[in-house]
Amino acid sequence: MPIYQYMPDQDACEHCRDGIEQLQRLSDPALTTCPQCDAPIHRIISAPQVVSGQAHRTSESHAGKHGFTQYKRAGKGVYEKTVGKGPAFISGE
Repeated sequence: MPIYQYMPDQDACEHCRDGIEQLQRLSDPALTTCPQCDAPIHRIISAPQVVSGQAHRTSESHAGKHGFTQYKRAGKGVYEKTVGKGPAFISGE
């Protein structure tokens, strides 16, 4: 679910004066008034967060340091442990 940002159309309360961030479903209608003071507000467009390259993948050293076990696909239905505790291989057979 995205976080939408709203700004007041006019003078508003302390809650919405500097803007409001609201977690909403894509299908939810946009807010039209501040939930606290009923001042008119409008949704503003902001830049999306974009992950570039492989930066979103968890490194093996990071996962192992925090106690996680990470497996990598080694073949059809076979996974090989790369870091952490647990069996060296997991197979669906």
